[in-house]
Amino acid sequence: MVHCVSKAQAQRVLEAIGLRLAGLGLELHPDKTRIVYCKDANRRGDHDHTSFDFLGYTFRRRAVRSKAGEVFDGFAPAISDAAAKAVRQQVRRWRLHHRSDLSLADLARWVNPIVRGWINYYGRFYRSWLGRSLARINEYLVRWARRKFKRLDNHSGRSWRWLEDVARRSPALFAHWQIGVLP
Repeated sequence: MVHCVSKAQAQRVLEAIGLRLAGLGLELHPDKTRIVYCKDANRRGDHDHTSFDFLGYTFRRRAVRSKAGEVFDGFAPAISDAAAKAVRQQVRRWRLHHRSDLSLADLARWVNPIVRGWINYYGRFYRSWLGRSLARINEYLVRWARRKFKRLDNHSGRSWRWLEDVARRSPALFAHWQIGVLP
């Protein structure tokens, strides 16, 4: 990743990097190498590419809150769609709703280290975007409760209320509840 002041400078740098790599017997990947325009409130021009993915984040124009509390358009990162999909797939692979042999505390001890890792990495910027994927855990916990407790079977609303009550009584039980992703 190289930051440049202008498109002309970016094209010169791209050409120089290509020549340098060619001297080493390497080449730039044609699909992964491109010039991206960091469009925000101050840079309003148009370009073919205005976002990019890097290390599990998507960098693009987003609403950003300043330290003074004002909202403006900035070029900021958030969890990428591919990383969010991987998080949801991992949650699905846990098959929490089939683990009725475990208590709620056991489930929390099992998933919390992994969820905390996601929160620490992907939650650094735009935690709300990560929260959308972590909300799936609550859905699986409701399904778990419906299997575990027969009084909740066939009662979706009652199951959600039960989980809301648990979250209200023990807000620190699950790591994603601690950052506000409550049922």
